[in-house]
Amino acid sequence: MELRHLRYFIAVAEELHFGRAAQVLGISQPPLSQQIQALEQQVGARLFERTNRRVELSEAGRLFLHEARLVLAQVDKAADVARRAHMGELGELKIGFTSSAPINASIPQAIHGFRQAFPAVHLTLREMSSTQVAEALVDESIQVGLMRPLPLPDTLSAVELMREPLVAVLNTGHPLTAGSEHGLHLAQLAEEPFVFFPRSYGSGLYAQLLDLARDAGFSPRFAQEAGEAMTIIGLVAAGLGVSVLPASYQRIRIDGVVYRTLLDPAAVSAVWLVQRKGVQSPMAKAFVALLVASGIAPRSTS
Repeated sequence: MELRHLRYFIAVAEELHFGRAAQVLGISQPPLSQQIQALEQQVGARLFERTNRRVELSEAGRLFLHEARLVLAQVDKAADVARRAHMGELGELKIGFTSSAPINASIPQAIHGFRQAFPAVHLTLREMSSTQVAEALVDESIQVGLMRPLPLPDTLSAVELMREPLVAVLNTGHPLTAGSEHGLHLAQLAEEPFVFFPRSYGSGLYAQLLDLARDAGFSPRFAQEAGEAMTIIGLVAAGLGVSVLPASYQRIRIDGVVYRTLLDPAAVSAVWLVQRKGVQSPMAKAFVALLVASGIAPRSTS
């Protein structure tokens, strides 16, 4: 039994006339009659009561009509699901992101806009370090990554979504807070103990801080490590040292902490959108389009 047999049957059942049904289907009447006969043989029941003057559904035909319509409706639904999935309107989009990504207003706006535009797409959001984002993309446990710059394997490509300045995080009682409202240079922190992410965390900021400090002529002394930016800020508030974080963290207001923009030319941090090369995910494309619409101008980096 083929789907065309069901379509032929439904057409005859609705017209109750083989000639008119053939016109609706765009075929001649003899082949239509043959197909209906073949269908009845496959079903093992007479579906129509035929006389020289009229065609009527048999009792078996009436029951079969209901089921045939259900089958074709399910087929149409399956085709629609496939079509919408191809267009990125259905399915699941798995996004890995660093903890600082949602703090930037444009990224939450894009996530909200994606949910509004594609309510049937399930968004799975996972917070992780930049290194973990890259690893998750390689092993295909996520489809899109939002991360800080790191060396990437050849299988991944990155688009720069935004750049933001780095800021020094100081205790409010620190002597450098006075007169530094317009910013300070990293070299001014050369003698300070640093509170920062551990090297093993893979935040992407660790290597950048080392490079900036080297350019400023010193090697930072790490007095305390923490895996969460909120913890780092809290430890600075407790007087355990200073830190350097992306400027978006200034949105977090914690008593006992002030932020000062770093004036070093290279003291900026980018956010990358990273995907596997050659993967053309419609859902990922839609998400990127919403990021662009949110005011982030992407620039390819690899």
